[in-house]
Amino acid sequence: MIKNKVPCALCLFFVLAFSTVRAQQITLTLNRSIEIASDSSLQAFSAKNLYQSSYWAFVSYKAARLPSLTLSLTPLQYYRNIVRRYDSGTNMDVYRPQQSLYSSGGLSLSQNFDLTGGTFYINSDLGYMRNYGDKSYTQFTTTPIQIGYVQNLFGFNSFKWQKRVEPIKFERAKKQYLYDREAISETSALYFFNLATAQAEFDMAKENVVSSDTLYRIGQERHEIASISQSDLLTLKLDAVNARNSLKNAEINLKRAMSSFVSFLNMEKDTQVKLDLPDRPKDVVITVDEALQYARENNPDFLGNRQQILEAEREVDRTKKSSVFDAAFSASVGFNQVADNFSAAYLKPKRQDIFSVGFSIPLIDWGVRKGQANMAKNNLNVAQISVKQKELSLEEDVIMTVNDFNVQQDMIRSAEEALELANLAYDATRQRFIIGNADISSLTLSHNRQNEAQRNYIAALKNYWLSYYKIRKLTLYDFENGKSLSVEFENFYTSLRGGTTKQSRQ
Repeated sequence: MIKNKVPCALCLFFVLAFSTVRAQQITLTLNRSIEIASDSSLQAFSAKNLYQSSYWAFVSYKAARLPSLTLSLTPLQYYRNIVRRYDSGTNMDVYRPQQSLYSSGGLSLSQNFDLTGGTFYINSDLGYMRNYGDKSYTQFTTTPIQIGYVQNLFGFNSFKWQKRVEPIKFERAKKQYLYDREAISETSALYFFNLATAQAEFDMAKENVVSSDTLYRIGQERHEIASISQSDLLTLKLDAVNARNSLKNAEINLKRAMSSFVSFLNMEKDTQVKLDLPDRPKDVVITVDEALQYARENNPDFLGNRQQILEAEREVDRTKKSSVFDAAFSASVGFNQVADNFSAAYLKPKRQDIFSVGFSIPLIDWGVRKGQANMAKNNLNVAQISVKQKELSLEEDVIMTVNDFNVQQDMIRSAEEALELANLAYDATRQRFIIGNADISSLTLSHNRQNEAQRNYIAALKNYWLSYYKIRKLTLYDFENGKSLSVEFENFYTSLRGGTTKQSRQ
């Protein structure tokens, strides 16, 4: 009975173990790797949260431009203490006990006015007071309505500058999110081809072990009949030993590349991935002029430069206006009343007019405000020069990337042809060596050329796709399908707000 259970248990164990291993082994293409990274990587999570932070900042800015309604309440305020009071009869200050109860509430509606930087408001207040003691009494005070306006006459208008800066900041945030997604695509391609190179090196190392062992065995047979020399046989044996050592190094490099790739995609650490290399891409014609045009229109760094200049100009405006003097006025008109009962407090309200003008003039500040104004002007000049340098550097990066991309398309075709010729040459040389028509040097040279051609082909694919995704990142334009990536932003936005729309890849 026990003997029958043991094989069954072992079979079940091996089935489960095999299923687990199988579940951890997946095959990924370049496009699928990018999709996973854009959805699940830590960089994607960071990009989403950065955009959402900017989104809510813009929502707050828009909300501040709308009328705001505020309710302020003091439901209960009770005092029981001894206070100092002036007695007019004796012309002396005296201490008297006081016991009172207060309650108040108010409703205020305000609206900021961007053009002038002022604020309109409408208020309505109600107050209740109850005094206890020898002469107890109750009073209600009301302000049924009060309409007013507050304005800085010559001061800094923050509302006007917010209206200029905030939309640019939000537009930049949207472009930055698209830019970050394309940066994820570029990084994904880098990890993908690093792993592809490691896998190719490992596969070539395994083939080299098999091939070198086979050739060494053939060499032994030919050495027995004196067909090759002892030195050639030792060379074949050395190649077999070196092939095994190279296989061990290739295995180590493969594990490292696999770990980096899996970690970047935020997958389970023990996941084993087999990559499916993309075919030779179709030709895409990109000119420098159109790439520069799209970069100026879409790249978030150009918007960031505009934002930097505007913020520097805003600081110049603020320090310039505060260096002379500040002046403000407020005016309001309304009604108020006081009575010893609630209903009477709203009967026959009296006119209430308030108007005030205030000035703040710096007489002696030892040049503090003037220094701040001059510093703001210098900072604006520095910002303008810095922005110019950034734009020149970015344009140069676009030009170099486009040139590299156009060259890489030709490099892929050349590398593909070279790989095909190297495979044919090695197969022919190997057959000639087997039948004794080629020496060991010719075989080794042909084999090295084959391996180098394989490496060059993968490197050409890697450089092409890195250049492709970099130019997409710099321009935020899909040259293959002929459309701006900003058109796809609504799909991304739906995903960010809880939808399931994914970015389409070519």
